[in-house]
Amino acid sequence: MKKKPVYSFLKRCFDLVFSFVAIILLSLPLLIVAIMVKCDSKGPVFFKQDRIGKNKKIFKILKFRSMYTDTDPNAPTHQLDHADAHITKVGKFIRKTSIDELPQLFNIFAGQMSFVGPRPALWNQDDLIAERDKYHANEVKPGLTGLAQISGRDELEIPVKAKFDGEYVEKRGIFYDVGLLFRTVFSVFRHEGVVEGGTGEMHKEEKPEKQ
Repeated sequence: MKKKPVYSFLKRCFDLVFSFVAIILLSLPLLIVAIMVKCDSKGPVFFKQDRIGKNKKIFKILKFRSMYTDTDPNAPTHQLDHADAHITKVGKFIRKTSIDELPQLFNIFAGQMSFVGPRPALWNQDDLIAERDKYHANEVKPGLTGLAQISGRDELEIPVKAKFDGEYVEKRGIFYDVGLLFRTVFSVFRHEGVVEGGTGEMHKEEKPEKQ
């Protein structure tokens, strides 16, 4: 994988400045969402989970809690039976709008994540981690959004998702990252690719049912 020291420096400066500004500007909305989560169901406001960071270093990702506390915290959503039943009322709204991801601004400020990069895999998602190894996608900092997120998100099968992550690794650059951020805004407003409990839904719809 080609190293890009100038890009890495500029990207870290961008992440540091804009995550700090975003945290300040969104402090009131973040507080309101925190109150909504707390009033909606029992449990903590935030959800912490082990994820794979740059060079497979594990870190704690931060999200607004969107599921009931008796849900297995280490199970990917697509492996849960009746995933919708595990999601709280407020959780359904903040997941559909991606508001549950906003606390990751603190992960970005701390240097564990970036605004743009492959979405961090769960520590036990061996299939996704192995696929990303083929494209050096585990060697870059994970992101709040990425090429796979605006190209299908939950609808993508794991090999396809990893291939998009690899494409990002090859094309990454400041202007490319900014372009992905703008495309993410439009994707979030249209709720594109959000399929609770689904991975590869785009292709599942194309496959005939077994008789």
